[in-house]
Amino acid sequence: MGIRTCKRELALALVMALTLSGCASTAPQGFYQTKQPVPDADIINTSHQAAEALIQKSVGELNASKPLLAASFANIDNLEQTSSFGRIISQQFATAFSDRGFTLVEMLLRKDVYIKQQGGEFLLSREVIALSEVHNAPVVIVGTYAVGKNSVFITAKIIDVQESTVIAAHDYQLPLGPDTKHLLKPDKQ
Repeated sequence: MGIRTCKRELALALVMALTLSGCASTAPQGFYQTKQPVPDADIINTSHQAAEALIQKSVGELNASKPLLAASFANIDNLEQTSSFGRIISQQFATAFSDRGFTLVEMLLRKDVYIKQQGGEFLLSREVIALSEVHNAPVVIVGTYAVGKNSVFITAKIIDVQESTVIAAHDYQLPLGPDTKHLLKPDKQ
């Protein structure tokens, strides 16, 4: 092998090295790094803010002297299913309403979900209607959640039980951090 061939191979190796280093510098930032876990949001504060939004949207429609029911939030893909997430969100809404002077009827039952689906429509269960009548609570706070790839999407509503109408509704989302994922595990049947 002559000096001329060595110089050509050395030049070719140098060009390839520069080309490869140029490719590495154009890779997207974080491309070679491991993905960091998504942090949880402040679930309590976010729920309280969402409840406050419902209260603001229903000004003049709610009577603080009449008790409210707060039902467990249900999985939108199976309205007969809830989770620790659905129950704790409901309880956090109840706390926010209570802090604003509303009276709430305690409905913390471990496996009962208070919304059902019939013919594509969401209806209050007979238990909610019966409890509403027994406790003279004309309004119920209900909600659903849907789990996406990176977030859980929540819809909360205040419903007039007698009229079956929505008084107010509010949508929000939370990132799927480790606590949220854990709370979303469905109840075992």
